[in-house]
Amino acid sequence: MSESPPSPPPAVLTFAATDPTSGAGLQADLLALASMGCHPLSVVTAITVQDTAGVESFLPLDPDWVADQARCILEDMPVAAFKMGLLGSTDIVTVVAEVVSDYPDVPLVVDPVLSSGRGDEFASDEMISAIRELLVPQSTVVTPNIPELRRLAQAEEDEDAGLAEYAQRLLDTGCEYVLVTGTHDSTIEVINTLYHRGGVLRADNWQRLPGSYHGSGCTLAAALAANLARGLEIGDAVYEAQDYTWHALESGFRLGMGQHLPDRLFWARERDGDDER
Repeated sequence: MSESPPSPPPAVLTFAATDPTSGAGLQADLLALASMGCHPLSVVTAITVQDTAGVESFLPLDPDWVADQARCILEDMPVAAFKMGLLGSTDIVTVVAEVVSDYPDVPLVVDPVLSSGRGDEFASDEMISAIRELLVPQSTVVTPNIPELRRLAQAEEDEDAGLAEYAQRLLDTGCEYVLVTGTHDSTIEVINTLYHRGGVLRADNWQRLPGSYHGSGCTLAAALAANLARGLEIGDAVYEAQDYTWHALESGFRLGMGQHLPDRLFWARERDGDDER
């Protein structure tokens, strides 16, 4: 009697820009999704020229090309989760929002990449408004750092309403959860807080690692999308994604002259080390 073939891994479709360093962007998503037990699918939204020190330039694709990439793959295979990264233009935000609106039952993780770690700007005010009005309301989880949260919440420059208030503004648009990451805060430990309409669902403290890392936000959002695709409940999905990301950063390495790169396959190298012993 022949054995039945194994079930395929859940597929996660990421919309992101390329990053030649594989530290962030599309390549980082593919590494993280595969590492977390999912089959990664990809839609290229923009092409970047960058290294570990920063982004020199980026070229958004034609919005129709972005939509066609997504429609083609979605007509061919089932997708268990969506993940959004750098989208590149207001028009791309619009077409991507139209695509995912046809799949309201598929979890959507939005990583609002508005600038690089060096401060290179990726999003105009018009594009931020489009993300807030078209994508955030459809999302399962939005994963901003504190500067991104303030911009999405349309906080005034001198306003200090508090993270809970800014998160509530996003929740009021219709998204289910907001995971605010504390990497840009001045706290001794990194505190990541998950908000929902009833308040704080969970807050997790992590040792603040030395150095600067390229792609930590991409890693966290991709890992979270993978966990949702695998059927984890939101609290467990968020914790497991943070744990994976922290270990990827702890095991990170510096190949270039700029930021460290997360090691998204740290578990494989740990296993290799065990075998050698």
